Amino acid sequence: MGSSKKSAFDERVVIEAVTPILDGGRHPVKRLVGDLVRVGADVYKDGHDRLRARIRCRGPGERRWRAIPLSYHYAPDRWFGEFPVDRPGRWQFAVEAWPDPWSSWREELEKRVAAGQDVQAELLEAAALLRRAAKHVSGPTDLEAAAQLLADRARPVAERVEFALSAGAADLVTEPVEPHDLTRSATLAEVVVDRPRAGFGAWYELFPRSLATQPGRHGTFADVERRLPELAELGFDVVYLPPIHPIGRSYRKGPNNTPQARPGDLGSPWAIGAPEGGHTAIHPELGTLDDFERLVRRARELELEVALDYALQCSPDHPWVKEHPEWFHIRLDGTIRYAENPPKRYQDIYPLDFWCPDHQRLWDACKDVLLFWIERGVEIFRVDNPHTKPLAFWEWLIREVQREHPGVIFLAEAFTRPKRMKGLAKLGFTQSYTYFTWKNTSWELREYLDELTGEMSEYYRPNFFANTPDILHEYLQTGGRVAFRVRLLLAATLSPSYGIYSGFELCENVPVRPGSEEYLHSEKYEIRQRDWEAPGNIKDDLRLLNRIRRDQPALQRLDNLRFLACENERILWYLKQAWGADLLVAVNLDPHELQQAIVEVPLAQLGLSADAPFEIEDLLTGERFRWKGERSYLRLDPRERVGHVLRLVPEAPRP
Repeated sequence: MGSSKKSAFDERVVIEAVTPILDGGRHPVKRLVGDLVRVGADVYKDGHDRLRARIRCRGPGERRWRAIPLSYHYAPDRWFGEFPVDRPGRWQFAVEAWPDPWSSWREELEKRVAAGQDVQAELLEAAALLRRAAKHVSGPTDLEAAAQLLADRARPVAERVEFALSAGAADLVTEPVEPHDLTRSATLAEVVVDRPRAGFGAWYELFPRSLATQPGRHGTFADVERRLPELAELGFDVVYLPPIHPIGRSYRKGPNNTPQARPGDLGSPWAIGAPEGGHTAIHPELGTLDDFERLVRRARELELEVALDYALQCSPDHPWVKEHPEWFHIRLDGTIRYAENPPKRYQDIYPLDFWCPDHQRLWDACKDVLLFWIERGVEIFRVDNPHTKPLAFWEWLIREVQREHPGVIFLAEAFTRPKRMKGLAKLGFTQSYTYFTWKNTSWELREYLDELTGEMSEYYRPNFFANTPDILHEYLQTGGRVAFRVRLLLAATLSPSYGIYSGFELCENVPVRPGSEEYLHSEKYEIRQRDWEAPGNIKDDLRLLNRIRRDQPALQRLDNLRFLACENERILWYLKQAWGADLLVAVNLDPHELQQAIVEVPLAQLGLSADAPFEIEDLLTGERFRWKGERSYLRLDPRERVGHVLRLVPEAPRP
């Protein structure tokens, strides 16, 4: 694109308030393959001259810049344009603008002619303008011929004027007449474009060691492979596996996180590393590397993806501890510091020292771990506790990996302070965990979703996990089966990406102790085998909601949510818009009691008149209702239904 750097005193045009730009260009905004990046800018100058403006953009790996015109809109001096992004990677764009003396001259000529003035001098000035412009255009053009025609005094003035004002002459000059006329926006903005799975998908988390069909046997990758067809049939897109690596023996935790393990206890998969290997090795009881690669291939055949946990920590038995003790925090007594969050102590885990003197080799080793699994077909990583590692490390790592593998997705598992979570998303994480599990009232959900769907949506893609191995919220503990159905409906309709941890479909809700969010007999420390067909399961809900999500484009976007007025705070009522495929969703947040409400019906947004009846269909049940007017009545008895997903039924064409 070249440089147009010059003093602000030399700039012919002012370019301000370019969008979308995040933090003045420090961080990129995010889009998905197939999106249109809509660019806006304030563009103006002194006087009455007309202007031209354009977007200059290029995709990953491109050296040449594309030019897309910006159009002036009636909002004062605001210009807009858009460009498509058709592949993942980092895109760049800037806004350029310049005075348009040719259009300005034509406009003035038209006024002079209408006033009956002599325009001989103006025609000569136009010819000179075209000749100046021709000097800076490579290749043959019509500029010189047009200049000769306008300057030809032998031709009648009317003929020359007619040519100058003709449609064919409108675009004779579309570039700056002089190179110094061009002004470029101060920031070269970036857009990180991800593949569609980054923006939409249903995740299912499972522990492979719990999937054996024989009681007491350690599960294997083959057991996971046998479960994949059911997960595909339920409509999931991503199967996420906690760490699959060898588990350390030293200070191994026992069931329910007891400090001392008994003989035969399995320990936590997050205590990574043993004599069998570290982050690029596989726990021997799960199978071999060939078994894992076969699992990934089988998942792909079923249109599923396998996501791996990426946890940068080591057990005391990890090979790195012996090979590179300098990569860890060494205490004054020569011992390595283990992880702790007083009063909690995690002697089975050593944190890495990411700013040790040898930190570049450590960073490279961490990158090599990702490249190892990418070579084996993994393109999604759930990153454990990224907020406890340097932000600079993640920015470097994600950019390095995505430069070669732009389709790789990183999900940040960070339940920390808001600015840290936002910062991780800005510097590169593709998706992020959220506070959704703790938002259970109407006002909490409205407030939080308004934030997520506002400016944050430019860079923060939420993944609404309804539960995790660490989070069994009180709402699920006390609300019974209905509470699980409510939270599933909310997660699946409020966020394009959502997930559940296995056991959710069986409504498992027993904590290790009152007041705790930890599960009793947590899979983090022991095998937990299940009867997947146990009475009371909500697999039908999962199957139906995942099918609706795939069929309804309104549920595949984040920024199209609008909460609607509802007279009962126990009912959440909202609109998801999608260009003629809008959905109205109602959810009873009370898992125990019937709730009723009069709700707003947004007729204008639905394209409906105030006095005409219309029909809506509940996609959850197939029922149809006849409504009319701007208000309607809802009745939600949790023993019968926890909510509605309502679609406007198109009118049958008249004969």
